[in-house]
Amino acid sequence: MTETVIPILDLREHRYRSMASGIPAELVPPTGLLSDRRGRPLHDLRISVTDRCNFRCVYCMPKDVFDKDYTFLPHAELLSFEEITRAARLFVAHGVEKIRLTGGEPLLRKNIEKLVEMLARLETVSGKPLDLTLTTNASLLARKARALRDAGLTRVSVSLDAIDDTTFRRMNDVDFAVRDVLAGIEAAQAAGLAPLKVNMVVKRGVNDSEIVPMAAHFRGSGVIVRFIEFMDVGASNHWCMDEVLPSAEVVRRIDAAFPLEAIGANYLGETAERWRYRDGAGEIGVISSVSHAFCGDCSRIRLSTEGRLYLCLFATEGHDLRELLRSGRSDLEIANAIAALWQQRTDNYSEQRSDPAIRAARAERKIEMSYIGG
Repeated sequence: MTETVIPILDLREHRYRSMASGIPAELVPPTGLLSDRRGRPLHDLRISVTDRCNFRCVYCMPKDVFDKDYTFLPHAELLSFEEITRAARLFVAHGVEKIRLTGGEPLLRKNIEKLVEMLARLETVSGKPLDLTLTTNASLLARKARALRDAGLTRVSVSLDAIDDTTFRRMNDVDFAVRDVLAGIEAAQAAGLAPLKVNMVVKRGVNDSEIVPMAAHFRGSGVIVRFIEFMDVGASNHWCMDEVLPSAEVVRRIDAAFPLEAIGANYLGETAERWRYRDGAGEIGVISSVSHAFCGDCSRIRLSTEGRLYLCLFATEGHDLRELLRSGRSDLEIANAIAALWQQRTDNYSEQRSDPAIRAARAERKIEMSYIGG
């Protein structure tokens, strides 16, 4: 069978490598059932709407790299809201049921509520509303929560790495106060963005003393705290294994203060392992990409700010979807290009991380988390 090959390349002028794919000559309508080479379905789409952030968190955008001279993407290179919505509709046709808006800090994107409204009109293959969510540092959430909910946002996840103000200011490195994040959380809850999740990245020796205080603060509030192992995403966060506190230790510490019991996942491919308090005061989650890889059922694909697709959080290669969106290609052609990429997918870096040779070979080429979201 012959193919008309349309290159899908990472064209950004930086160290990231390129990879080509193509549009098959025989076009097949999406069925809502799409699997990669390991049998993993396509379920989650994460869309980065900006590469900018007003925080300089030490594990994501450290100041020694993302300083005042750092060059961010010009607005003309970003996907428009119409392009994002068109792409999202094609992913939904392939079976995506959950869309998460990320950044950078997504609330820095002007008129983000309009994009939410456009995406909220999409329905899954089975005719149900999408699970439409957003991850934010909450710096602008207090003023935007109601508008986001009115536009159709389902819920939010808030990044908060300590409940102690001094520790948190040191982590975000822009002197942003805990009380302002908590104000955003309260506004989101009042607007009905629930269940609300708080994400805490844990670095041994930096903020691990905040594990139990964070759990204590949000117990009984309806907020689910998720403790995330410090991961080697990108090449700028100075990751080392010594600073990883395994999730098993996080659970042990919390269980000693507030007894826990394990509960099942909400759906196949969920990143967090769930635990609930035995006294009924809610639940927590742990995300263990380093100590307990969950590549086996990973169902996520990522769309960058300017329209490149990444098949893994730890990717070294991207695929230029924007070129197809802007070159007059039909929805069916682009849907088949997406399908071809996913069907070839084998990514499983977290399972390979323990091999020093693999880790070293990829260390300088992984895509930054601030570029494609977490």
